[in-house]
Amino acid sequence: MKLVPTLATFAATLFSTAVVAEDKPILGSRSFLDEGNNNSIIEHQYSEGDYLKPGDVGIDFYGHMAFKITSPNGITMVIDPWRNDPTGVFGVWYPEEFPEVSADIAISSHAHFDHDAVYRVKASMNLERIAGVFHLGDVKITGFADKHQCHAPGEVNWTAYLKSEFHLDLEELCPENAPRSWDNVIYVIETGGMKIGFWGDNRPDPDPHLFEQLEDLDVMIMNIDGSGHILSYEQVNDILDRIKPRSVIPGHYLQVGTVLDSSTLKSADEWVYKNADVVALNSASLTVNKALLEGAQGRVYYFGDNVKKD
Repeated sequence: MKLVPTLATFAATLFSTAVVAEDKPILGSRSFLDEGNNNSIIEHQYSEGDYLKPGDVGIDFYGHMAFKITSPNGITMVIDPWRNDPTGVFGVWYPEEFPEVSADIAISSHAHFDHDAVYRVKASMNLERIAGVFHLGDVKITGFADKHQCHAPGEVNWTAYLKSEFHLDLEELCPENAPRSWDNVIYVIETGGMKIGFWGDNRPDPDPHLFEQLEDLDVMIMNIDGSGHILSYEQVNDILDRIKPRSVIPGHYLQVGTVLDSSTLKSADEWVYKNADVVALNSASLTVNKALLEGAQGRVYYFGDNVKKD
């Protein structure tokens, strides 16, 4: 009996799978349907890229806490793409799906629906909740494992809601005994001679040794919104006072047209415009480098409602 299928049979199987997908959702990874490939990864892994070498770094905002970072040599990373809650428990936060953007690397800080839609990114590789060091070309990514915020500090007491509706007592379980979705990774991405921090939904009081790893940041992408959904303004300010980044980019706030009021999030305007050095951006794209940030201390780059759609 011939067990190995012919190439034609194999191709027909793939084609029929894609057709079935129109009528029936595919469970699990859809990567086998991507038309892209890992050619750029192969090129970068043999290049002499140096993440310490100064250069221009692109930062594009895709709404909520999702950003695309592009290294000087062109390595692209999409971090924390979002989706609506697949269980339906938390309703609809986004009127549209996350765009199927292409990237070399998709990254997720934690396993919550508004941060983990890596399957929407047409990426050659996924880095989900990684701790340790990853190095490719002119990019170095370091993940520091910690814990998600467990104590709702703002207008919506989701801690109490989870306890009353789902018997999930975060006050009792956190931090050591909470389930997987209450883990979080803080990332530091080094490229273009700069260090870019990404807070995710981390608790405000991690191990003191972790703060030492966040010293000398050029950019900190921070969870900031007027409802205090994850962090209160006081907690945000305490963290930033401690790590003293040269610049801050707010995320995880309400963007008109991208994030709905049902998310209970609010604008970050109030916090932003209390700062002395604010750059209100008029597009969803920003280019940063060492020279631009020379002498800056806590400068705020604010995307507002400007969001990339492709």
